[in-house]
Amino acid sequence: MKLRTILLTTALSLATYTAEAGILSDWTSFIWEDIKDIRCHHKYDVYIPLYEWHNRLTYDKEHIDKYNENAWGAGFGISHYNQENTWSGIYAMAFKDSNSYVETYFGYARQWNWTAGDNNQWRAGVGYALGLTQRHEYSYIPVPLPLPMFGVGYRAFDLRAAYVPGVKNDGNVLFIFSSFSF
Repeated sequence: MKLRTILLTTALSLATYTAEAGILSDWTSFIWEDIKDIRCHHKYDVYIPLYEWHNRLTYDKEHIDKYNENAWGAGFGISHYNQENTWSGIYAMAFKDSNSYVETYFGYARQWNWTAGDNNQWRAGVGYALGLTQRHEYSYIPVPLPLPMFGVGYRAFDLRAAYVPGVKNDGNVLFIFSSFSF
């Protein structure tokens, strides 16, 4: 089965279930409509995870020294911009986590943008990512992970970051990744 089909089926199933169950109905119907728009009017995206910065204010030196911060990996997705230059996408990524194990993240994201330049080629914005992650320490059982997100872009290239909140020596990671639409 194609990755695009898997992503769409998963996203649509989750949205349908929550809408039918009456869980956050306004919110899920908004996401449901956005996912349908992505499905009908999309570009393909390639994602490249770049870096995992551990917040030095919340980690001691012992932890910082042992963690991997090079989040090398790759991802694929589909996305679109609406008339207000708001970006929405469905995607999946795999990358090396802080402990150098493979971690996956797949889900839906939305970013509201401010634009500048001729034909609004430059943009910067804030948004969120709603998805599931799978990590070694959780036996790769999918765990929900909603995250705040921000990014900047020029034409088909975007540099985005999501912040994973946490406590002392756990979480508090800025995850930086790039994407290219074609």
